[in-house]
Amino acid sequence: MELRSTRTTILNQGDPEQKRDEILAYFHATFDIDEQLYETLACDDAFFCRADRLRHPLIFYFGHTATFYINKLIVARVIDARINPRFESLFAVGVDEMSWDDLDETHYDMPTRAEVKEYRDRVRELIDGLIRRLPLTLPIAWNDPVWAIMMGIEHQRIHLETSSVLIRQLPINMVRQLPPWATCPDAGEPPVNTLIGIAGGPVALGKEKNHPLYGWDNEYGTHSAAVTDFKAAQHLTSNREFFAFVEAGGYREQRWWTEEGWNWREFKQAEYPLFWIKNGGQWKLRTMAAELDMPWNWPVEVNYLEAKAFCTWKAAHTGTPIRLPSEDEWTRLRDLSKLPDQPYWTRAPGNINLEWWASPCPIDRFKCGDFYDVIGNVWQWTETPIYPFHGFKTHPWYDDFSTPTFDTRHNLIKGGSWISTGNEATRDARYAFRRHFFQHAGFRYVESSAPVVIHDDHYESDALTAQYCDAHYGPRHFDVANFPQACAQICLEQMGGRTKGHALDLGCALGRASFELAQGGFAQVTGLDFSTRFFRLADKMRDDGYLRYALLEEGDIVSFHEIGLKDLGLEATSNRVQFFQGDACNLPEKFSGYDLVLAANLIDRLYSPRRFLSMIHQRMNPGGLLVVTSPYTWLAEYTKKEEWLGGYRDAGEPVWSLDGLKNALAPHFDLVGEPQDVPFVIRETRRKFQHTVAQLTVWSLNSSR
Repeated sequence: MELRSTRTTILNQGDPEQKRDEILAYFHATFDIDEQLYETLACDDAFFCRADRLRHPLIFYFGHTATFYINKLIVARVIDARINPRFESLFAVGVDEMSWDDLDETHYDMPTRAEVKEYRDRVRELIDGLIRRLPLTLPIAWNDPVWAIMMGIEHQRIHLETSSVLIRQLPINMVRQLPPWATCPDAGEPPVNTLIGIAGGPVALGKEKNHPLYGWDNEYGTHSAAVTDFKAAQHLTSNREFFAFVEAGGYREQRWWTEEGWNWREFKQAEYPLFWIKNGGQWKLRTMAAELDMPWNWPVEVNYLEAKAFCTWKAAHTGTPIRLPSEDEWTRLRDLSKLPDQPYWTRAPGNINLEWWASPCPIDRFKCGDFYDVIGNVWQWTETPIYPFHGFKTHPWYDDFSTPTFDTRHNLIKGGSWISTGNEATRDARYAFRRHFFQHAGFRYVESSAPVVIHDDHYESDALTAQYCDAHYGPRHFDVANFPQACAQICLEQMGGRTKGHALDLGCALGRASFELAQGGFAQVTGLDFSTRFFRLADKMRDDGYLRYALLEEGDIVSFHEIGLKDLGLEATSNRVQFFQGDACNLPEKFSGYDLVLAANLIDRLYSPRRFLSMIHQRMNPGGLLVVTSPYTWLAEYTKKEEWLGGYRDAGEPVWSLDGLKNALAPHFDLVGEPQDVPFVIRETRRKFQHTVAQLTVWSLNSSR
């Protein structure tokens, strides 16, 4: 397969065995091009240099794309054994969602490049075997094991782009220009940019589940809009056109910037775009691995804040309503251009999919109808913060791909860049970044007086998370005590006379027990949950002091609620609580030194409860307490039957979960007192509730530790 012109796989047609061969070739091409990208690093030190302080060093991403396959295949239950649990924890979370003024001085004990390469080779061999052996039928759907492999492939292709941006920010002596990554040789002066009218009309976005191409969760659902007439720039904004803003002192005049943008500019002391180099009276451009004399007819590459400031400046100087396009307007322009979608083109109709150069190119090279660079060259910033379409659902194997960005602080980029491949190069791709982040992104401005619709729903409307908002912070139902509050109170009673140093709330969900433990005297409490949706809401409650959610009442009727720490008397000690995402069966080493571990309704939702119970003593201080609650609702969809602690028959006799719990904990713990029942209620609708009784047991770490 030609590495520089691969196509994402069509998943709903063809011969199954031929499709298997296609996916195998696509997988290896992805791995090969990924490894070729890292060959541009001139020395091992480049892997460990932090090119952007808001992101990890490149050694992290070198490992991350490989560990992603394993972690998702474990979650999807396609495999049940890890290759390297330490790596698969260390390299697990690859998105660095930080504000521009965040300081992350975390020290990571990273392995060597050779160690990570050896791990990557083992992952590659494993996935190769899975593709060859797994049952494969068409269409390949969301819940198909092969979908998990496609998820890994498309994720790896995303990181081709994000890693190339970091390589571009490394010191030039740490990179080398290699033939596979040749830049466009053409440069000069750009044509004058003009505005061309676009007729308004309907726009429909959102995939159906039977779509032939792989998609991320935010692409599914439905959205429709009526776009009014507008004008769009014929070309992307060039380095030369943007230079007029720089030369006019645009970076020094606050009036052109949003408040967020000016704060960023002041903090960074930016005077011109990041990839520009000023050398006396001469300008150069930093590409991924070289410094070139400024190609003035290439598109400028900036973040959203800079693009927005330019548009405000241009609007003032032209007296016309110049701004960035909305997602709907960008889609209208693309649809009217009648471009084929990748993978259905013969050759890319733009500088995209790595089919032309490993850099931008002149803005008047690729024309489609009246416009140039409708897709490709550089991503195009929009005014639209990403939001979920109607009918949006998270994928159960990757529930945090999109939901962390639905906060109105992540703006969509559209159209792809020269290195956008796979899903990124398709019409329906929806990627969004914080407004201060840099990708290979520029912009096309439009003229329109139509207001930009910001889809800003302040209320958590996902059914499950709304139910947990209510269960953790809402009113009592049927006079049953608040469950996380009751669990925390029992923990505090059991800790009488013991050191209340650091507590771990495992499976913290939305964090109520964590706040209660801090209020009860613990110096520090860490809440940890596998679900990003849950721990981010807990984190929001800590940071903002309140949550809003929409509860289902009946049919399509919902009620809106706001809950706050102050109202519950928990505000004063929230600074002693912190939340993280994590896998209880594969905890990073930093989660250690606890005087109390609360595992509330966790063990019957773990893929390996025995592993968790066999290692948790290693994370606790001598004499520490482990408090376990569970209704013992064992389900094969969460835990394989051979991992169940009870709820089955052995030699014809029933095995109860409490006995299994005792056996698993006996080597390191002593049971304190008798088990006790703790009821809880989950409100589903106005007239439907779940009433459940969990069994709570307390265990003291014994001296045999």
